[in-house]
Amino acid sequence: MRIGWIGLGNMGAPMSGRLAAAGHDVHGYDLVDEAREAAAALGVTVEDTVAATVAGADVVVTMLPHHDIVRAVLDGPDGVLAHAEPGAVVIDSSTIDIDAARSLHASVSAAGFRFLDAPVSGGISGAAAGTLTFMVGGDVAVLEEVRPVIEVMAGRIFHTGGPGNGQAAKLTNNMMLGITLAATAEGAVLAERLGLDARTFWEIAQVSSGDSWALRTWYPVPGVVETAAVNRDFTGGFATALLRKDLQLALAAGESTATALPFATAVRDRMDQLVELGLADRDCSVLVKLVGGELSSPARDEAVAATLSQETTA
Repeated sequence: MRIGWIGLGNMGAPMSGRLAAAGHDVHGYDLVDEAREAAAALGVTVEDTVAATVAGADVVVTMLPHHDIVRAVLDGPDGVLAHAEPGAVVIDSSTIDIDAARSLHASVSAAGFRFLDAPVSGGISGAAAGTLTFMVGGDVAVLEEVRPVIEVMAGRIFHTGGPGNGQAAKLTNNMMLGITLAATAEGAVLAERLGLDARTFWEIAQVSSGDSWALRTWYPVPGVVETAAVNRDFTGGFATALLRKDLQLALAAGESTATALPFATAVRDRMDQLVELGLADRDCSVLVKLVGGELSSPARDEAVAATLSQETTA
């Protein structure tokens, strides 16, 4: 298939590169030179405009940081819907607001295209390995049509239901990730201060009740887990600002469904603190530095403690 790909960042480049390696004719677009170069090195034909990227495409994929950007790229006068072939399937693999995803289903369909909200889980390592989990909301018949494309990038594909349900699954999952990341960071620091060998404790936890994806993949002690961002000074990976965004979206969903989410609130507040300290672009596992006391903001620490105490009591 000919595929147009918008957004060639940390996730978009390896995902589109896998499609190119599988023999698809992949054309990509991004504003950032480094992202363009990374995708080109993986076999993606990099274009200078959205119009050129989506011309003649059977499938168009967007992987972007925020729903406002997704909407602008799709609906804008120079956007996807103005230049793609009628009937093309548009897949948004960004993580965005649930209501925004449902609105895009309506607007994209009204313009004569098919739409799936299909966010992913598995991180940069999963994108490179083609083992991502896709959570797909929308018409199951459309999913089956493009399944051969998605399978190149996926370890698992789940049809989660109607429009927006892919985002609902992703935001709930990422909320849980944030909470387990915080628990992993606290456990790593406590284990070290109790005199436990980091690798030995990690091996125990991953086969015991303390196991989690965050522990197995992101354990924040140098030299224990090869894929952990701590080994590269927390560069790359899942940015603090993005986890903060996802937690905020999950909290908004909690508010709309009258669901109390005190632990997610506490972790969101920790992400706020990291952003305030200038670490928005660092991998979110830099949280371990807050837990360990290497970074500190007393006022924020007190606010986080107060929030968790009040909401768990409530």
